[in-house]
Amino acid sequence: MKVITEAILRSELRASTPECYKVPEGKILSPAAREYLQQCKIRIDDGKSRSGPRKQEEASREEPGGEQQAKVVATEVPPMPEVQVEKEAKPKYVDYETGAYYYEKPEHMTHLYGNTLVPKDHKRILFRGKLDSLEALFVLNQSILLEMGESEKLIEDLQDIVGSLREMMRCDVLEEPFRREFLIGLSHKELREHSHNPMKYYNVKQMVLPDYTLGKAYALLNQLRAAIRETEVAAAAAFHEGKTYTREDIIEELNRMSSAMHIVMCKYLAGEYKKD
Repeated sequence: MKVITEAILRSELRASTPECYKVPEGKILSPAAREYLQQCKIRIDDGKSRSGPRKQEEASREEPGGEQQAKVVATEVPPMPEVQVEKEAKPKYVDYETGAYYYEKPEHMTHLYGNTLVPKDHKRILFRGKLDSLEALFVLNQSILLEMGESEKLIEDLQDIVGSLREMMRCDVLEEPFRREFLIGLSHKELREHSHNPMKYYNVKQMVLPDYTLGKAYALLNQLRAAIRETEVAAAAAFHEGKTYTREDIIEELNRMSSAMHIVMCKYLAGEYKKD
């Protein structure tokens, strides 16, 4: 059975807020999605009819003498003695895909956010693994470049991208929007302009292919650029829900990081990172 997640709901209700949300046949709401509708004060129509004590009470009222019979029974039955019932422990975790509850976290599952669990091979977790590996590669290459005697300015530009990667991981885990106005000192518009026209800004041809003759430092920078592109592809797969992408902010920022690394490579070839 297909589960409608909070992310899918937010995408569907972006343009309007209805008084009632009708759950499509064959689908169910995840606990987070149901809570989101309740917070927005949107009634939920899941096709379930009323049942229970209230319905039985209404039925008894429709029968002749129903109310009188109920009163007679009430006077004949002695009051039940008080029984101390221990409260059952509440489930700690909820399954993101199925809405099932768990008292203990299964070993094959991990946290997506809060107490919501997914399998460890879930596409969102695979993306986080790529993000983690990308950050580790940046730190390693920074260490190598520093040992090679490359400039502090180059290390600082790479560190700015590392900071963006860490913020991206935080925003994904906490389900918060991600936004950075500047990267390596350039706005989003400037990143695009510099990356698309490096001859104008750095007197360097666009996307100079890596070659061993360009040296180890340039090869390390290109490795980082390629790793960012791989992570961007993983993000596109992770946030693809039906016909929409739920975290376009993250996908877009990874694209800008790729542009930033291209600019860093151009600046390196232009000699802007040379020590005085």
